[in-house]
Parts: sequence; structure tokens; C-alpha cells
Amino acid sequence: MLTNTSQVLLRNIQFIENQNVLILNHEADALAVELLDAAASVTALALDFNHHQLLAKHNKPNFHAHFGHELPADAKLQTFDAVVIYFPKAKALAPYLFQLAAKHLSIGGTLIVIGENKGGVKSLAKLLPNYYSTALKRDNARHCLLFVAELNQDAPQLNINDWVSKYQLATPQGEITICNLVGVFSEKKLDQGTELLLSHLPNLSGRVLDFGCGAGVISAAMLKANSSLNVECIDINAMALKACELTLAANNMIAKVYPSDGFKQISGQFDGIISNPPFHDGLAATTQIAKDFVKSSANSLSNNGVWQIVANRNLPYADTIAAEFGQVNVPAENNKYKLYFFHK
Repeated sequence: MLTNTSQVLLRNIQFIENQNVLILNHEADALAVELLDAAASVTALALDFNHHQLLAKHNKPNFHAHFGHELPADAKLQTFDAVVIYFPKAKALAPYLFQLAAKHLSIGGTLIVIGENKGGVKSLAKLLPNYYSTALKRDNARHCLLFVAELNQDAPQLNINDWVSKYQLATPQGEITICNLVGVFSEKKLDQGTELLLSHLPNLSGRVLDFGCGAGVISAAMLKANSSLNVECIDINAMALKACELTLAANNMIAKVYPSDGFKQISGQFDGIISNPPFHDGLAATTQIAKDFVKSSANSLSNNGVWQIVANRNLPYADTIAAEFGQVNVPAENNKYKLYFFHK
């Protein structure tokens, strides 16, 4: 099933006929594969690991699927006739994607931007750099807009460090340097949930998982408290994973950073699982993801292991935790968040 934006792109197939096409920030469908019916070749770069997994299973001629904040080393210099950008939910990420697209477009190449009306794509004219022509609206359907522009001149060299917001953050474990990237949540201060978690961080040792690591705040704080920890940082967002790597490097810390769809790319047992899980609303799908997270945590915790998360107090964690761990411990809470703790 194609998303609305993908359906609108498909009905404008003439823009990519017989072209070598790069798709950036694609959504959770297989449109990239369907475009092979018209395009000469299709390369897809997902910034969401879940979205990448949907395409990675396809083995087709002239088709390549990648995950990351940029194309892999062997494709970094590759150029394309057309680049498709799915306008990002985090508007701050859009200028980065425009420059990334320009890096891989030939002069005179086509930029196609597709997005939902309510998602910020209407502001494209203000956001598009001057090395592109004026973006022209080519379609308006299914509550989505499709724009087309042309690369007129060479863009500046793309340097990931130009997109980093670097700042000092005071934590209960001491001051750490955070290197955040566009599109990754950050308040430049400790959010209430993370502050509650770090203020009651349990004693940790051995192999510790930071689930949904973001820019690496929790991992850096844990390593600040105990540099001997073997920390593993996972997230589904490519920009978050890169930001986490940069944060660790800025603090002279070492951890294993990699993408994982839930616990699917994780192996073995952990002596500690610590998280401010990225589940913020009460939607049914989100609740199911949260339940899966708790169940997988229980299966991945070693004997004598420690599990602690912070969550919005309105989310229905308690019953799931009781079912999987046998008990619910709430060592601290405030008017918005609760800490849940288990020692195996």
C-alpha cells in the first residue's frame, strides 16, 4: 500500500522516465521498486531504519537501497538525473536534504519535492537554496503537493559538521558536550523525563543498552558516571545515530552505535537496559510498540540485570511491566513522568 505522497509521485511518473533516480527520506512503502517500471535506475536512501528494512529485502536489477545520513562511501560521488525528496516531518532537516540532493545532481538535473499540505511543504519556496531554480507546483492531490525545480549551479560542499548544534549540558553525572544534528529532538537542556531518569540512575556494570539513544545524552551521562561500561546505543533515525557518534567523540567516549528496528538487530543479554523510550502519545500503534519494547527487554535482560525507563505517566506501562517482569517498581515520579525500575 502506497502512502498518499507516493501515490501522487507515481501519477507524475513522467518526471523520472528513463532517468537515474535518487530518492531521499522515503516513506514506509515500496514505491522505489515500482518506479523501476519507468526509471533507468533507482537508488533509495532512508533516514528511518524501519523504512529501509521494507526496501532492503528487494533484490532487483538497477536498484539499490541504503540507510544513513548520506550515501555509503562507494556511492558518495555518484550523480543522478533526478532526485526525489520526501519533505521531512522535522522542517529543520529540509535544507540538509536540499544540499544532499544537490551533491548528487548533475547541473540541469531535476529536483522533485513531495509532501503533505499540513507537513510544511508549502514553505518550500522560502527554504529552497538559490542554486536551484524556482520550485514550480506540478500537482496537488490527496492532500499533498508536488514541486519540481532544476539545479542551476554547483552547491557548496556538504560537511556534516555544518549541520551540528554543539552545546554543553549539565547532568546529575556532570557536564557533557552534546552534538545534535538537524531533525533530532533537542531542547539544549535536560528534558524533564531524562532529568528524572538521570537523577535516579541505578548502579550499572557490564553491557548496557541505551534504547532510542537520540543524540546520546543518556549514554554520555552513563559513561561519565562509569567509563568502564560497554554501552550500546540504538535508534531507528540516521541523523540521531550520527549525532550520538559525534556526541561520544566530543566527550572522548566509546560506545557501539547502530540501527535497530526495536530489538530485531540486537543479540545476546544486557546487564542494564536504560531508556527514555520514544513513545509519547496514547495511540494504539504506539501502545503496541511500547508493549513489544517491554517484552523484548524482559527477554534480553541477564540474570541480576537492571532495567529502568522513564515514561509519560499517562501511558499504560504498569500492566505490561507487571505481566513481563512480575512486579512494578516506581522509584520516582513527578506530575508528568514516572520511573519504572526492575532488578532481575
